[in-house]
Amino acid sequence: MQRPLIIALDFKDRNEVDEFLSHFREEKLFVKVGMELFYQEGPSIISHIKQLGHDIFLDLKLHDIPNTVKQAMRGLAKLDVDLVNVHAAGGKKMMTAAIEGLIEGTPAGKKRPNCIAVTQLTSTSQEMVQDELLIDKNLDDVVLHYAKLAKESGLDGVVCSTHEVEMLNEKIGDSFITVTPGIRMKDDSAYDQTRIATPDQAHELGSTAIVVGRSITKQQNPYEAYLHVKKSWEGIEG
Repeated sequence: MQRPLIIALDFKDRNEVDEFLSHFREEKLFVKVGMELFYQEGPSIISHIKQLGHDIFLDLKLHDIPNTVKQAMRGLAKLDVDLVNVHAAGGKKMMTAAIEGLIEGTPAGKKRPNCIAVTQLTSTSQEMVQDELLIDKNLDDVVLHYAKLAKESGLDGVVCSTHEVEMLNEKIGDSFITVTPGIRMKDDSAYDQTRIATPDQAHELGSTAIVVGRSITKQQNPYEAYLHVKKSWEGIEG
């Protein structure tokens, strides 16, 4: 996997997506389609974006019994997306089933989508882990444990915060994909995220890919904002 800048298409419908993508006619993008957009538009939004030439991270965070996840992944594999994910909290049997479903559902001659596991959301704090999730462990330990389970289950990597990347690269290896959301420019609001970082920090810490939403999508000139974030991510400017 290259080190892409993934843009989160957190829009309510196809019209908003098309309006946004119209700023990038000459640019091949890697975009994230999440629950908000997919549940409104369905699989047709995937084929539409693919026809425009963009790569897709389908971010549905599957978390269910193993057989349900397996059958769901069989269907998602037919959509020609490039990256999908599950919740690591579903356990090894569920994650293994996800890979089995992807393999079975991928059309002949095609490469199966990469599959990564969410360790802990970037909106999760140490206090939330202890007080709400009743996990009596340090947040870093939880992330590392989930990442190891994902690796043992045959997954390609994890979703984590930038602050855990160095630890995961050291303990698991830098060939294990680390996709890091919660990316903000220095002057941007943190919004509902807690474990955040700038693109240049993610670059220095060794993230495989970053996911950027409002720092690009909510700007007056999305293309200029994209180029600014991209330069920072590539280590050209901070």
